[in-house]
Amino acid sequence: MKLPARIVIAEADFDVDAEYRAQRERTAGNAGAIAMFTGLVRDRHGDDQVAVLELEHYPGMTERSIEAIVDDATRRWPLLDVTIIHRVGRMVANDQIVLVLVAAAHRSAAFAACEFLMDYLKTEAVFWKREERTGGTHWIESTHEDHARRRGWNSPDSSGAL
Repeated sequence: MKLPARIVIAEADFDVDAEYRAQRERTAGNAGAIAMFTGLVRDRHGDDQVAVLELEHYPGMTERSIEAIVDDATRRWPLLDVTIIHRVGRMVANDQIVLVLVAAAHRSAAFAACEFLMDYLKTEAVFWKREERTGGTHWIESTHEDHARRRGWNSPDSSGAL
């Protein structure tokens, strides 16, 4: 059975507390754990100061790419609820970019799935990122480390303990 997930792509900022409360209400006491990750805009890239981070997406395609990532996570772990909110548009240092909330009966599944979802969002979700820095404007791609972390989920012991 496919897990219904809350996937939101928006320019507006999100309220972490409200999203956490909503997930607790949706899981109605069935969850023993909710793991959360919040990504923020950094003010530096190497030696350059970052003035603006701009994210673009292709509506529909981006959501489908995230749904596929969530489907993969739900095949690996017994999840109860997933929320992913990813911002697009222009952002500055310390702005929130992404929120991942994962509810499960046990903490190991919640932690592992949350980390898995972020690793796959960094490499597989359809977004285009551009930074305006002191050294000019630069398109940003997933790093070698991002791809190595994603590949790590293909090892036999990467499914997480229950």
